[in-house]
Amino acid sequence: MIRFIALTPAGESLAKKLLSKGQQNQWPDAVVDYKPKPFAEFVQTAFKNGDWLVFICATGIVMRTLAPVLQDKFQDPPVLVLDEEGKFVIPLLSGHEGGANEWGAQVAKSIGAQLVMTTAKPYLNPIYTLGMGCERNCPLEFLENLMLDALNQKGLTPNDIHSLNSIDIKADETNLIALAAKYHWDFNTYSAQQLSPMESLLSTKSDYILNTVGVYGVAESAALLAVKKAAQNETGTEPELVLNKIKNAKATCAVARGFCR
Repeated sequence: MIRFIALTPAGESLAKKLLSKGQQNQWPDAVVDYKPKPFAEFVQTAFKNGDWLVFICATGIVMRTLAPVLQDKFQDPPVLVLDEEGKFVIPLLSGHEGGANEWGAQVAKSIGAQLVMTTAKPYLNPIYTLGMGCERNCPLEFLENLMLDALNQKGLTPNDIHSLNSIDIKADETNLIALAAKYHWDFNTYSAQQLSPMESLLSTKSDYILNTVGVYGVAESAALLAVKKAAQNETGTEPELVLNKIKNAKATCAVARGFCR
Protein backbone atom coordinates (compact mmCIF):
# COMPACT_ATOMS: atom_id res chain seq x y z
CA MET A 1 0.00 0.00 0.00
CA ILE A 2 1.08 3.58 -0.66
CA ARG A 3 0.43 6.12 2.11
CA PHE A 4 0.57 9.90 1.77
CA ILE A 5 1.09 11.21 5.29
CA ALA A 6 0.38 14.89 5.94
CA LEU A 7 0.55 16.98 9.10
CA THR A 8 -0.83 20.35 7.94
CA PRO A 9 -3.90 21.47 5.95
CA ALA A 10 -1.64 22.49 3.04
CA GLY A 11 0.06 19.10 3.19
CA GLU A 12 -3.30 17.33 3.23
CA SER A 13 -4.38 19.29 0.15
CA LEU A 14 -1.21 18.27 -1.69
CA ALA A 15 -1.66 14.65 -0.57
CA LYS A 16 -5.20 14.59 -1.99
CA LYS A 17 -3.89 16.03 -5.25
CA LEU A 18 -1.30 13.26 -5.42
CA LEU A 19 -3.91 10.66 -4.54
CA SER A 20 -6.15 11.85 -7.35
CA LYS A 21 -3.32 11.68 -9.87
CA GLY A 22 -2.17 8.33 -8.55
CA GLN A 23 -5.60 6.77 -8.87
CA GLN A 24 -5.71 7.92 -12.47
CA ASN A 25 -2.29 6.44 -13.19
CA GLN A 26 -0.05 3.93 -11.41
CA TRP A 27 -0.96 4.19 -7.68
CA PRO A 28 -4.52 2.90 -7.48
CA ASP A 29 -4.12 1.59 -3.92
CA ALA A 30 -2.84 4.86 -2.40
CA VAL A 31 -4.48 6.47 0.67
CA VAL A 32 -4.13 9.76 2.53
CA ASP A 33 -3.43 9.71 6.28
CA TYR A 34 -3.91 13.16 7.79
CA LYS A 35 -2.42 13.62 11.27
CA PRO A 36 -2.54 9.90 12.12
CA LYS A 37 -2.50 9.16 15.85
CA PRO A 38 -0.54 7.97 17.69
CA PHE A 39 1.81 9.28 15.02
CA ALA A 40 5.03 7.38 15.77
CA GLU A 41 3.27 4.06 16.30
CA PHE A 42 1.18 4.47 13.14
CA VAL A 43 4.16 5.38 10.97
CA GLN A 44 6.45 2.71 12.36
CA THR A 45 3.81 0.00 11.92
CA ALA A 46 3.17 1.04 8.32
CA PHE A 47 6.91 1.03 7.63
CA LYS A 48 7.39 -2.43 9.15
CA ASN A 49 4.43 -3.67 7.09
CA GLY A 50 6.31 -2.63 3.94
CA ASP A 51 4.02 0.26 2.98
CA TRP A 52 5.49 2.83 0.59
CA LEU A 53 5.44 6.16 2.43
CA VAL A 54 5.23 9.76 1.21
CA PHE A 55 5.65 12.31 3.99
CA ILE A 56 4.58 15.89 3.45
CA CYS A 57 6.39 17.44 6.38
CA ALA A 58 9.88 18.22 7.68
CA THR A 59 12.59 15.67 6.92
CA GLY A 60 13.74 15.72 10.56
CA ILE A 61 10.36 14.50 11.79
CA VAL A 62 10.51 11.58 9.38
CA MET A 63 14.02 10.52 10.35
CA ARG A 64 13.43 10.74 14.09
CA THR A 65 10.24 8.72 13.76
CA LEU A 66 11.63 6.00 11.51
CA ALA A 67 15.06 5.67 13.12
CA PRO A 68 14.01 2.92 15.61
CA VAL A 69 12.67 0.66 12.84
CA LEU A 70 15.26 1.11 10.10
CA GLN A 71 16.96 -2.12 8.96
CA ASP A 72 18.89 -1.84 5.69
CA LYS A 73 18.47 -0.71 2.10
CA PHE A 74 17.55 -4.20 0.96
CA GLN A 75 14.63 -4.56 3.37
CA ASP A 76 13.32 -1.06 4.09
CA PRO A 77 10.43 0.15 1.90
CA PRO A 78 10.91 3.34 -0.13
CA VAL A 79 10.25 6.66 1.60
CA LEU A 80 9.75 10.06 -0.03
CA VAL A 81 9.57 13.49 1.60
CA LEU A 82 7.81 16.49 0.02
CA ASP A 83 7.53 20.09 1.12
CA GLU A 84 3.92 21.19 1.57
CA GLU A 85 4.10 23.49 -1.45
CA GLY A 86 4.98 20.54 -3.65
CA LYS A 87 8.13 22.11 -5.06
CA PHE A 88 10.58 19.34 -4.15
CA VAL A 89 10.50 15.54 -3.93
CA ILE A 90 13.28 13.85 -1.94
CA PRO A 91 13.83 10.06 -2.12
CA LEU A 92 14.89 9.62 1.51
CA LEU A 93 15.25 5.86 1.98
CA SER A 94 15.83 2.86 -0.30
CA GLY A 95 16.65 5.00 -3.32
CA HIS A 96 18.24 2.37 -5.56
CA GLU A 97 17.31 -1.03 -4.17
CA GLY A 98 13.83 -0.09 -2.94
CA GLY A 99 12.90 1.97 -5.98
CA ALA A 100 12.46 5.33 -4.22
CA ASN A 101 14.45 7.15 -6.91
CA GLU A 102 12.22 5.94 -9.74
CA TRP A 103 9.07 6.42 -7.69
CA GLY A 104 10.19 9.90 -6.67
CA ALA A 105 10.72 10.77 -10.31
CA GLN A 106 7.15 9.68 -11.07
CA VAL A 107 5.74 11.74 -8.20
CA ALA A 108 7.79 14.79 -9.18
CA LYS A 109 6.65 14.54 -12.79
CA SER A 110 3.00 14.21 -11.79
CA ILE A 111 2.99 17.59 -9.97
CA GLY A 112 5.76 19.42 -11.80
CA ALA A 113 8.15 19.30 -8.82
CA GLN A 114 11.94 19.08 -8.75
CA LEU A 115 13.41 15.68 -7.89
CA VAL A 116 16.23 15.97 -5.35
CA MET A 117 18.36 12.81 -5.48
CA THR A 118 21.28 12.43 -3.10
CA THR A 119 22.26 8.84 -3.88
CA ALA A 120 25.12 7.77 -6.15
CA LYS A 121 24.78 8.70 -9.83
CA PRO A 122 22.56 11.76 -9.06
CA TYR A 123 20.72 13.50 -11.92
CA LEU A 124 21.48 10.85 -14.40
CA ASN A 125 18.62 9.39 -16.36
CA PRO A 126 17.96 5.66 -15.85
CA ILE A 127 17.52 3.21 -18.71
CA TYR A 128 15.48 0.08 -17.92
CA THR A 129 15.50 -3.14 -19.89
CA LEU A 130 13.51 -6.34 -19.57
CA GLY A 131 14.99 -9.79 -19.95
CA MET A 132 12.68 -12.75 -20.45
CA GLY A 133 12.99 -16.47 -20.97
CA CYS A 134 10.15 -18.90 -21.58
CA GLU A 135 9.02 -22.32 -22.69
CA ARG A 136 8.61 -22.83 -26.41
CA ASN A 137 5.23 -21.45 -27.62
CA CYS A 138 4.57 -19.80 -24.28
CA PRO A 139 1.10 -18.15 -24.26
CA LEU A 140 1.09 -14.35 -24.37
CA GLU A 141 -0.93 -14.24 -21.15
CA PHE A 142 1.87 -15.88 -19.16
CA LEU A 143 4.45 -13.48 -20.56
CA GLU A 144 2.40 -10.33 -20.14
CA ASN A 145 1.16 -11.06 -16.63
CA LEU A 146 4.69 -11.83 -15.45
CA MET A 147 6.06 -8.70 -17.08
CA LEU A 148 3.41 -6.48 -15.50
CA ASP A 149 4.07 -8.07 -12.11
CA ALA A 150 7.79 -7.34 -12.49
CA LEU A 151 7.18 -3.69 -13.35
CA ASN A 152 4.67 -3.28 -10.55
CA GLN A 153 7.17 -4.60 -8.00
CA LYS A 154 9.55 -1.76 -8.89
CA GLY A 155 6.99 1.00 -9.44
CA LEU A 156 7.66 1.09 -13.19
CA THR A 157 5.33 1.30 -16.18
CA PRO A 158 5.72 -0.10 -19.71
CA ASN A 159 6.65 3.40 -20.88
CA ASP A 160 9.77 3.25 -18.69
CA ILE A 161 11.14 0.22 -20.56
CA HIS A 162 13.76 0.60 -23.26
CA SER A 163 13.59 -2.89 -24.77
CA LEU A 164 12.63 -6.54 -24.34
CA ASN A 165 15.52 -9.02 -24.58
CA SER A 166 16.21 -12.75 -24.65
CA ILE A 167 18.59 -15.39 -25.97
CA ASP A 168 18.93 -16.00 -29.71
CA ILE A 169 17.11 -19.33 -29.66
CA LYS A 170 14.03 -17.26 -28.79
CA ALA A 171 14.41 -14.96 -31.79
CA ASP A 172 11.34 -16.58 -33.39
CA GLU A 173 9.30 -16.94 -30.18
CA THR A 174 5.93 -15.69 -31.43
CA ASN A 175 4.58 -14.23 -28.23
CA LEU A 176 7.79 -12.58 -27.09
CA ILE A 177 7.69 -10.79 -30.42
CA ALA A 178 3.99 -10.02 -29.89
CA LEU A 179 4.60 -8.68 -26.39
CA ALA A 180 7.30 -6.31 -27.61
CA ALA A 181 5.09 -5.15 -30.46
CA LYS A 182 2.13 -4.53 -28.15
CA TYR A 183 4.16 -2.20 -25.96
CA HIS A 184 6.24 -0.70 -28.80
CA TRP A 185 9.55 -2.05 -27.51
CA ASP A 186 12.51 -3.24 -29.52
CA PHE A 187 12.95 -7.00 -29.25
CA ASN A 188 16.60 -8.07 -29.15
CA THR A 189 18.19 -11.49 -28.81
CA TYR A 190 21.79 -12.44 -28.06
CA SER A 191 23.92 -15.54 -28.38
CA ALA A 192 25.12 -17.48 -25.37
CA GLN A 193 28.62 -16.25 -26.14
CA GLN A 194 27.43 -12.63 -25.98
CA LEU A 195 25.52 -13.22 -22.73
CA SER A 196 28.27 -15.09 -20.89
CA PRO A 197 30.22 -11.96 -19.73
CA MET A 198 27.18 -11.01 -17.61
CA GLU A 199 27.73 -14.07 -15.40
CA SER A 200 29.36 -12.19 -12.51
CA LEU A 201 26.33 -9.87 -12.22
CA LEU A 202 23.69 -12.60 -11.94
CA SER A 203 21.76 -13.08 -8.71
CA THR A 204 21.62 -16.86 -9.15
CA LYS A 205 23.17 -19.42 -11.48
CA SER A 206 21.32 -22.42 -12.83
CA ASP A 207 23.38 -25.39 -13.97
CA TYR A 208 20.27 -26.76 -15.68
CA ILE A 209 19.89 -23.61 -17.80
CA LEU A 210 23.64 -23.62 -18.51
CA ASN A 211 23.48 -27.19 -19.78
CA THR A 212 20.35 -26.41 -21.81
CA VAL A 213 21.16 -23.09 -23.51
CA GLY A 214 24.77 -22.30 -22.62
CA VAL A 215 24.34 -19.53 -20.01
CA TYR A 216 23.52 -19.60 -16.29
CA GLY A 217 20.40 -17.47 -16.67
CA VAL A 218 18.57 -16.08 -19.70
CA ALA A 219 16.34 -13.33 -18.25
CA GLU A 220 18.96 -11.64 -16.08
CA SER A 221 21.78 -12.00 -18.61
CA ALA A 222 19.71 -10.58 -21.46
CA ALA A 223 18.44 -7.63 -19.43
CA LEU A 224 21.95 -6.77 -18.22
CA LEU A 225 23.59 -7.03 -21.62
CA ALA A 226 20.88 -4.93 -23.25
CA VAL A 227 21.20 -2.10 -20.76
CA LYS A 228 24.99 -2.27 -21.00
CA LYS A 229 24.74 -1.80 -24.75
CA ALA A 230 22.21 1.00 -24.41
CA ALA A 231 24.32 2.98 -21.94
CA GLN A 232 27.85 1.94 -22.90
CA ASN A 233 28.75 5.24 -24.52
CA GLU A 234 27.12 7.37 -21.86
CA THR A 235 28.56 7.04 -18.36
CA GLY A 236 30.78 3.97 -18.26
CA THR A 237 28.86 2.55 -15.29
CA GLU A 238 28.15 -1.15 -14.90
CA PRO A 239 24.61 -2.38 -15.51
CA GLU A 240 22.72 -3.56 -12.45
CA LEU A 241 19.72 -5.72 -11.68
CA VAL A 242 16.89 -3.78 -10.07
CA LEU A 243 14.67 -6.86 -10.03
CA ASN A 244 16.18 -10.32 -9.80
CA LYS A 245 14.58 -13.03 -11.90
CA ILE A 246 10.97 -13.83 -11.06
CA LYS A 247 9.03 -16.62 -12.72
CA ASN A 248 5.70 -18.29 -13.25
CA ALA A 249 4.90 -21.74 -14.61
CA LYS A 250 6.15 -20.96 -18.13
CA ALA A 251 8.41 -17.89 -18.12
CA THR A 252 11.06 -15.85 -16.32
CA CYS A 253 11.56 -12.09 -16.17
CA ALA A 254 14.20 -9.70 -14.81
CA VAL A 255 14.71 -5.93 -14.92
CA ALA A 256 18.09 -4.22 -15.33
CA ARG A 257 19.12 -0.58 -15.19
CA GLY A 258 21.88 1.61 -16.54
CA PHE A 259 22.32 5.38 -16.67
CA CYS A 260 22.71 8.00 -19.36
CA ARG A 261 23.10 11.75 -19.23
